[in-house]
Amino acid sequence: MNHAVQKRDIVDEPRGALASRTLAMPANTNPRGDIFGGWIMALMDAAASMTAASHAQDSVVTVAVSNIAFLQPVQAGDAVCCYTDPIRIGRTSITLNVEVWVLRQGRGTRLKVTEAEFVFVAVNENGRPCPLGGTGERPS
Repeated sequence: MNHAVQKRDIVDEPRGALASRTLAMPANTNPRGDIFGGWIMALMDAAASMTAASHAQDSVVTVAVSNIAFLQPVQAGDAVCCYTDPIRIGRTSITLNVEVWVLRQGRGTRLKVTEAEFVFVAVNENGRPCPLGGTGERPS
C-alpha cells in the first residue's frame, strides 16, 4: 500500500481561489436523483473561463479539458463551489486546475466532488490566438 498517495489524496482545503458558487437544483438531476455531470462540467467551464479571461485580459476560449474525475455525487440542495488555480501560463494559453467542492444542503464540512484541468487560449476579435495580457488586435 502506497501511503504517500493516500496522504496526498486526503485534502480538506480547496486548491485555488473561489471562482463561482451556486445552488444545485432538482431540475439539474438525472433519473437517479443526482446532479448531471454535464451540469457540473458547465459550471467548471464557466468558472475557469472567468479566471482565464482575468489573467489573459482578453477573450478566451476553452480548447481542452483533461483528467476530469467525478469523485462523489452532487445532490439537489448542495451549495456547489468551483475553485480555480492557474498551473501553466504560456504565450497564448493558460491551464487551470478546477476543483468542485460542495456543502451538503449548504452547511457542514466541505466535500470535494469533482476535479479537472481546463486549457484556454486568448483570442482576438477574429477568433485567432493572441498573446495573453491584452495585447490582441482590437478594433480602432
